[in-house]
Amino acid sequence: MIAAAVSVGFAAQAQSTATKPAPKLVVVISIDQFSANLYAQHRPEFTGGLKQLSAGIVYPNGYQSHAFTETCPGHSTLLTGKHPNKTGISANDWYDKTTGKTVYCLADPSVTLADDPKGRAVSPANMVATTYGDWLKAVSPNSRVFGVSGKDRGAITMSGHAADGQFWYQPGFGFTTYVRPGQTAEARLKPVAAFNAKLAADLKKQPFVWDYAKSPLDAVTGGGSAKRCKALEADYETGGRKWRAALPIPAATTEAEKRRDLAASPYTDQVTLELATALREAYGLGDGPQVDVLAISLSATDYIGHRYGTRGPEMCDQIARLDERLGAFLKGLEKVKGGVLVALSADHGGADMAERLHGEGYDYERVIGKPWIAKLNAQVRAQLGLSWDPLNAEGGLDQIYVVGPDGKATSDIDRTRITAAALPLIISDPAVAGAFDSNALLTLPPAPADASPEELSLAERLRRSVYPGRVGDIVVAFRPDRVPATAGPTYVSTHGSPWDYDRRVPILFWWKGAAPHERVLPLDTVDIAPTIAAVTGVTPPADIDGKCRPLVYGQRC
Repeated sequence: MIAAAVSVGFAAQAQSTATKPAPKLVVVISIDQFSANLYAQHRPEFTGGLKQLSAGIVYPNGYQSHAFTETCPGHSTLLTGKHPNKTGISANDWYDKTTGKTVYCLADPSVTLADDPKGRAVSPANMVATTYGDWLKAVSPNSRVFGVSGKDRGAITMSGHAADGQFWYQPGFGFTTYVRPGQTAEARLKPVAAFNAKLAADLKKQPFVWDYAKSPLDAVTGGGSAKRCKALEADYETGGRKWRAALPIPAATTEAEKRRDLAASPYTDQVTLELATALREAYGLGDGPQVDVLAISLSATDYIGHRYGTRGPEMCDQIARLDERLGAFLKGLEKVKGGVLVALSADHGGADMAERLHGEGYDYERVIGKPWIAKLNAQVRAQLGLSWDPLNAEGGLDQIYVVGPDGKATSDIDRTRITAAALPLIISDPAVAGAFDSNALLTLPPAPADASPEELSLAERLRRSVYPGRVGDIVVAFRPDRVPATAGPTYVSTHGSPWDYDRRVPILFWWKGAAPHERVLPLDTVDIAPTIAAVTGVTPPADIDGKCRPLVYGQRC
């Protein structure tokens, strides 16, 4: 007890003497699919940016506390202070029963894509919540807010509705954005035009090759870490494909394959961080009297996790490269004239591929979507005497929509009886942990404001993902070792469940003068935005879910 008291005393003293953050530039970084498990696994090996950020305020037990842990809803929580049931972004995709079509989370037919007028049109319109950048610009119009990512849903959901620029990587083109009516693609792309030109020239002159020989691991450890990654090489068969987890990646033959391989490599994060640096310098972010915001979502870890799994040689090398490049990015921030506050977290975690888990003795299986929903439809049809398949799961097996013969909405009476017939069948499936009528979840009293995210019931996790009109009529949680996914040639692992391997993410805060402090109690990702807002003197909306957490011992929010 005496030793514990002394330890706490030293920690309190260190925190009380820490320099309080007074940023002119707020940098918020999301590493897509960077689970708390992945952070903990590689933390002893960090030598670059992740090591630097881990010398600040570290919450190793951060949580995305909703159920559908996908990229779009997860990113929507990071800077809004709200769960997906308030951001409107319930999933990456949902089924629209008025049109009978699947809708992408950021779809907006009123805009076009700057690099391709026929490309996927996206904007912040579907996100009904505002972000920290929006709050800031409302009280400080001269503040600049930029979002950059390997994905549109990373750049847009973090930087919000009033951002000065939102750019994401399109292999074969460079960084693109959306164009509203009355705007021109040239004007919208002006902030990234010079960078895109240099990107194309550099890639043409020296194509990116993903190989251990070009890894930072050798330079850092004399080959020790590279050997460690190489030791993870093994042969697998997934989705009918025999392949070897190893570097270098075999050369692609078609242009489409080359672009796909480039996206699912460390190159995506490399160029995203380079663009972030270029925008920071071009616009003098953090150099003026106002506070500016740079939101960065790094997508390569997610692409690599889906394609190669989370614990093979590919991910091992990716994390080393990411650590090195984050170090170079943070080094560049030393040029900022004002103070810099960096926050880092993730939109979700992820599980490794079933085949590697089998080799370690774990009973981990995929639930294949089409036969599963077909069997369920057949059972409901037979029970109710229906002539059509009443259950649609095009957005994923965790959200099932009740539809009529035309694939659109049914009457309330039909919805009720079909849901009532389907729920017991779903719950009786040994692969299912729980299933609920989403209407019932909407009436569920919310968890207490001080409820720990690690102790939330399954129903509460699902409730935080339910947005009326977008979420399925029936929401399903499969067992932690039964994952609804279909393995394919470029897809071996996934995420999206309400379980800790997908929910738990690290949350880090760093600024110059921060005293290293490990805070082991759980933190919710919705707490990030109000914490940053308090530091910068911005008032969040009254209906946010998150709470401010003092970054310095004794500081009040």
